[in-house]
Amino acid sequence: MRVRALERQSRAIVLAGIPVSIYTYSKRSLFNNEDLQDRARAVAGAREDTVIPASFEYHRPTSLAEAVALLADLGEEARALAGGHSLIPMMKLRLARPEHLVDLAGIGGLKDIRAEGGDIVIGAMTTQHEIAGSELLAARVPILRETALLIADPQVRYVGTLGGNVANGDPGNDMPAVMLCLGASYLVAGKAGERRIPAREFYRGAYVTALAPGEILTAVRIPAPPPGHGAAYEKLKRKVGDYATAAAAVVLTMQGGNVATCAIGLTNVADTPLLAEDAARILVGSSFDAATVKRAVAAAEAITSPASDTRGPVQYRTKMAGVMLARALARARERARGA
Repeated sequence: MRVRALERQSRAIVLAGIPVSIYTYSKRSLFNNEDLQDRARAVAGAREDTVIPASFEYHRPTSLAEAVALLADLGEEARALAGGHSLIPMMKLRLARPEHLVDLAGIGGLKDIRAEGGDIVIGAMTTQHEIAGSELLAARVPILRETALLIADPQVRYVGTLGGNVANGDPGNDMPAVMLCLGASYLVAGKAGERRIPAREFYRGAYVTALAPGEILTAVRIPAPPPGHGAAYEKLKRKVGDYATAAAAVVLTMQGGNVATCAIGLTNVADTPLLAEDAARILVGSSFDAATVKRAVAAAEAITSPASDTRGPVQYRTKMAGVMLARALARARERARGA
């Protein structure tokens, strides 16, 4: 099916708190880089009813094998479509101009939430609404429900998928930082077969990931945190539905009143989600005293490099990352047993 759209004209833009120039990071990024900044400048100021995608071919495979074959045959001008809430807005702004869209919605077996051994496995096409409503996740990995409910608004959560949120490398997406904390891995399928990529090795730059051309993320595998763990996700945003000005995820365990294990992730304060390893190391073994928490927060702030944009200047966003982390740490500790 050929979908046609009209060309429009315009002026300049910043998306998700990331300057447009960052989207030229790699030829393997989500976007076609040719004349990228010209197209970005051509969009700002355009009326809402004039921002529509360029022409593309639409494909709806009914099996994973068919989708993999399509992406392999169509090459870098094809993009997989999950919920579409990251890709479609970029297409409307002409920052993404794929010639082919391969819709994954018709493929069975990609929407599932199950316990498998000591892991929780979530299919890539599982929606944020389904994550928020899962009794299994509420009992075993409650930070996923908490995070899902902070993503956009109900209309988006009904359609937006976990796979789309973690796979496209948008630094403003919420789930990647949580996946870093949880030690998750991503199951991907491509023409060469299936493989597993640790979330902590997946993000290379803004919209640049470890996915090879033609690969599809099919599921997320999460080692279930131990009973009694504490976790929290804190997000500062200007309004409902907005990307984070800054956000922080924390997963920890306590033993004998001291921090036994800790992982910290940060959202939208760099061109990738950040794992604040030094900050977590400062906390491990401590009694969670105020001075140690302050040192950990400072260590986390030190690794941020946010853009200065409509969400605030660099110094403000850095400081808000620290504030969100302090709040997440406090709530995670309250929720942890063994304290």
